[in-house]
Amino acid sequence: MNYLNVEIKARCKNGDSIRAYLLSEGADFKGTDQQTDTYFNVQKGRLKLREGNIENNLIYYERPDQAGPKQSAFQLVKVEDAAGLKKALASANGIKVVVQKKREIYYIGNVKFHIDEVPGLGSFVEIEAGNKMAGHLGADQLKEQCDFYLSAFGITGKDLVEVSYSDMLMARTGISE
Repeated sequence: MNYLNVEIKARCKNGDSIRAYLLSEGADFKGTDQQTDTYFNVQKGRLKLREGNIENNLIYYERPDQAGPKQSAFQLVKVEDAAGLKKALASANGIKVVVQKKREIYYIGNVKFHIDEVPGLGSFVEIEAGNKMAGHLGADQLKEQCDFYLSAFGITGKDLVEVSYSDMLMARTGISE
């Protein structure tokens, strides 16, 4: 099934205040996940296998590279045999890049928050307002939710990140698309 997210990614200089805000607003803290995202070569969009102690999914998504709230259409499949799937996808498509991160996961209603530490890149916060759990919400309503939390967290335009961690790592290491 296809779902819609409106997402932002920003550099995070105030992780402690964002954590405090989320907890004061009754956020559901799901835990801290050590994640490995393996991106595969594909014709369009992005295909990644996420392996973690909380989340294990194959995710296909299409999203523009732009600062601020952006729409993302995605498909998510729960994975039971990540090692076997990784081997098959790597054999078929080749691996584009691997991203490792420590991710804190929080929810308030249909909005998911990540506070991430990515080795070599730094600290980030992500806000994902999605209609997976709230199918009645459209893109405009999801964007309003993102805008609300951007303001609540004190995130400014200069903090916003246009691209994915995979793009940032590839640029840092000189890997081209």
